Amino acid sequence: MHAGDVTPDDTWGVLTHDPAAVLVDVRTRAEWMFVGVPDLGTTGKPPVFIEWQHADGSTNPRFVEDLVASGVDPTAPVYFICRSGARSAAAASAATSAGFERAHNVADGFEGPPDGSRRRGTLAGWKARGLPWVQS
Repeated sequence: MHAGDVTPDDTWGVLTHDPAAVLVDVRTRAEWMFVGVPDLGTTGKPPVFIEWQHADGSTNPRFVEDLVASGVDPTAPVYFICRSGARSAAAASAATSAGFERAHNVADGFEGPPDGSRRRGTLAGWKARGLPWVQS
């Protein structure tokens, strides 16, 4: 079990005020490229990008190894984000099991649940909250 779910706003607050805090985006490369990514430019630190699942739906068997190799401090507050909060919750739990002491899930993720028109990013999540993001 991970350290808990945190709102996108609270995550942004920690990322902007705690120099040790890290955001790990666990979505797929296609999502990063076509949907957009959190923009942490004003924090002076980039997000860490590690796929939890590959585009074919298979879980990344090297996830924890990739996380360690990225240099994320296992004692730092680490916030995992995906599209809606499901993959990132699994990633945060895996990180906790691997010894990361403060692994959190960003509730509602980057895009949140779909609205009545089946569009994401309007009801909840990083984008809906108006937090900084960029699209390539």
